[in-house]
Amino acid sequence: MSLHIPFDNTYATLPGAFYTRLNPTPVAKSERLAWNSALAQELGIEGADDSVFAGTTVPKGAAPLAQLYAGHQFGNYNPQLGDGRAILLGEVIDQHGQRRDIQLKGSGPTPYSRMGDGRAWLGPVLREYVVSEAMHALGIPTTRALAAIATGEPVYREQGALPGAVLTRVASSHLRVGTFQIFAHRGHIDELRTLTDYAITRHHPGADGPMGLLKAVCAAQSKLVAAWMSVGFIHGVMNTDNCTISGETIDYGPCAFMDAYHEGRVFSSIDQMGRYAFGNQPRIAVWNMAQLATALIQLFEDKDKAVEDATAIVHAMPGQLQAEWLNRFAAKIGLSDPTPEDQTLIEDLLTLMQTDGADFTNTFATLHTDQARDQFTDRGAFDTWAQKWRARGPDTDLMLRTNPQIIPRNHRIEAMIDAAVAGDMNPFERLMTALTAPYDLPAGYDDLRRPPTQDEIVPATFCGT
Repeated sequence: MSLHIPFDNTYATLPGAFYTRLNPTPVAKSERLAWNSALAQELGIEGADDSVFAGTTVPKGAAPLAQLYAGHQFGNYNPQLGDGRAILLGEVIDQHGQRRDIQLKGSGPTPYSRMGDGRAWLGPVLREYVVSEAMHALGIPTTRALAAIATGEPVYREQGALPGAVLTRVASSHLRVGTFQIFAHRGHIDELRTLTDYAITRHHPGADGPMGLLKAVCAAQSKLVAAWMSVGFIHGVMNTDNCTISGETIDYGPCAFMDAYHEGRVFSSIDQMGRYAFGNQPRIAVWNMAQLATALIQLFEDKDKAVEDATAIVHAMPGQLQAEWLNRFAAKIGLSDPTPEDQTLIEDLLTLMQTDGADFTNTFATLHTDQARDQFTDRGAFDTWAQKWRARGPDTDLMLRTNPQIIPRNHRIEAMIDAAVAGDMNPFERLMTALTAPYDLPAGYDDLRRPPTQDEIVPATFCGT
């Protein structure tokens, strides 16, 4: 069957200041590594042409472009970033009536590549494929992976020559806080207004103007970050250019799921100060929304009133985050209508877990059984906590629906990548099979629940591809 993608593009109709039109760079040889047929069906895509998803062939109806944006990176403003190794092929309307971007990542240089080659190597492509699809299976808003294609060309990094690959990423959009920042910073108010209207129409149609948009994005990001924390996920690089207006997780660079619980856990190899540590993620989400507010304020003639309104919205966000966090973690211990005392109960458990180095996922996954106490060295302290918890009458069914049995552990991902580089995709396929059912792990995959041994621990992952 020949490939058919039902494009219905809107971003390409925006003014030329928003992007640069260009085609992906062809590759030497396309070879399919992974194809998400269920997602393709959802998007209305018929057939599968590897040359399209490698960037060698531009499909009919596409409107290829690289998007422009700026952003704060580790707190420092970079006035121009943009898609340095990605091309937006276009948009489709899926079976649920939702508009979705189809983007090639690793598709060659663009005007925003900043001396980079615009390519990606196999490891980060498969990492994003696995982790983004695992997040989807966990019920957490995220970009999706449609395809991973080998390019038949080497990519040169510090490690030397590595096999090249292209990821096809699907998103509700690729609008970021940084997309707003670049026009606000440049004083391009007409473009900023056009972008704001477009974002409201596409993502938050109930929002009343710029402040309504800010309020809606704050709510979406509060839900997202609380969901991350409930599964022990550390994004690793919460720059404003990696913060979406839609409230989806995007850009799986130095990300990871925690093994032993610690609120100060960092996985980015360059985050020396712990800015994006696990426990800092709520604070950074608020900081990012303050940057969005700063951009949107430029749309108002009465700046003092706009600052007052935006400040109230951003200052309300910590309370929203805390409420979302409490609901998520209360469900993890089987409580559907949490009280302030339950927050203390949850915090006491996390303190015990951090003190004893208890595994985050396995503690909660076994909490309804006697096996949970095996995660702790001070079992007497856990027993004392458990007595108080059981007095609350936890709902076991709620816990089973809320606590995954499996997450994509960092050491498993690294082993999968090593195997794929050697030409063996079986570990990738096995991991994907298990992660599609995180709350009801299929028989024969229990080994994937095991935390890393001391010599298997992967202490950091790296930004970029």
